[in-house]
Amino acid sequence: MSRDERVIVLGEDVGKLGGVFRATAGLQKKFGKDRVMDTPLAEAGIVGMAIGMAIYGLKPVAEIQFMGFDFLCHNQLMAHAARMRNRTRGRWTVPMVVRMPCGGGIHAPELHSDSFEATYAHIPGLKIVMPSTPHDTKGLLLAAIEDPDPVIFLEHKRIYRAVKDEVPDGFYTVPIGKGERVCEGTDVTIVTWGFMRHLAANVAKSFTAEGVSIEVIDIRSIVPLDEEMILESVRKTGRLIVLHEAARFCGLGAEIAALCAEKEMFSLKAPLERVTGYDITMPLPKGEMMQLPSEARLVHAIRKVMEHG
Repeated sequence: MSRDERVIVLGEDVGKLGGVFRATAGLQKKFGKDRVMDTPLAEAGIVGMAIGMAIYGLKPVAEIQFMGFDFLCHNQLMAHAARMRNRTRGRWTVPMVVRMPCGGGIHAPELHSDSFEATYAHIPGLKIVMPSTPHDTKGLLLAAIEDPDPVIFLEHKRIYRAVKDEVPDGFYTVPIGKGERVCEGTDVTIVTWGFMRHLAANVAKSFTAEGVSIEVIDIRSIVPLDEEMILESVRKTGRLIVLHEAARFCGLGAEIAALCAEKEMFSLKAPLERVTGYDITMPLPKGEMMQLPSEARLVHAIRKVMEHG
């Protein structure tokens, strides 16, 4: 915000309170109420206002407090933000960012722990990123603010308090559309994102003693997807597991599975596996850990793909 006076922050409680997770703490005091705006409890209004700001030259960063509240602004995002570049044949773009906490694991109430990234991935015109470390969060957020098109910026709630990382001072970006190879391996590829990256890395490490070498890829960007990093890894290991919290049916795991089936079918030594949330509404707090993928379920999938060749 110091570098670019066009950057505006808006949302419920982002100003005086500093956001529900204090992600914007201190910004209103530093930059004033004209650039850090507390809004009414009206998600469609927040996103609609951000679209108008973006079209007329500002760079709004809008916050939806929890992803389960995003139904109220779907029309603004899908019918307007995503289509404006095409609708105006490139004369107008919508350089805005919509931040949404998502994911489960902190025992929050209903509509606070959902993972609907696949819903947005199906809409042309939107970019979607989901960092899994503090370093990537800063770098991807700055890249999203610099981007000329609308970016859905998903922040897994469990990471806010469970993951620590070195974050460089000053301005830097992490490229949108570029995945990260979290650990190198030669026997199994695990493709994942969000908090599941950390679960996958822990499980991969535990298999070292058994002589099973596991490669973990954090895609970081859902759209655009770093397809080549995934395909390159599958060519090397011949075994693929896709790990995500969202429901299995029509989830992003199905898209990644289809990608590998289309382009690397003959590299696969075993049927691919998906370890996902179940096809149910996210349970209330007492049941949510039964819904989320566990280390035990991932271990079972690894042993299953290793049974082949």
